[in-house]
Amino acid sequence: QLQLVESGGGLVQPGGSLRLSCTASGFTLDYYAIGWFRQAPGKEREGVSCISMSGGSTSYADSVKGRFTISRDYAKNTVYLQMNILKPEDTAIYYCAADRGPGRCPRAQYDYWGQGTQVTVSS
Repeated sequence: QLQLVESGGGLVQPGGSLRLSCTASGFTLDYYAIGWFRQAPGKEREGVSCISMSGGSTSYADSVKGRFTISRDYAKNTVYLQMNILKPEDTAIYYCAADRGPGRCPRAQYDYWGQGTQVTVSS
């Protein structure tokens, strides 16, 4: 069964950093673009970042540009979201998603979704 698993969430103070990881169970991420999304209580899900299958194309939401960096490690079958200078408004459940095939980011739809990891930014 194809499954995405997020990890790395937690509680951090404003201005701090976290690195989220997205790994796959049952398949390789090599042939997929990966997106990170987040959903805060009472708000709609928001696209945060995307990295293409080749890694050559990335995209970011305006709210995280300059603070978040997406990357992928093919050997570890993992996509990372490095989050720096975190703000209270970054508090949300963060999800990763996979969309098969080449092409640039952002992507219109995704085939597989993880269960999410909680990120809380608070003093």
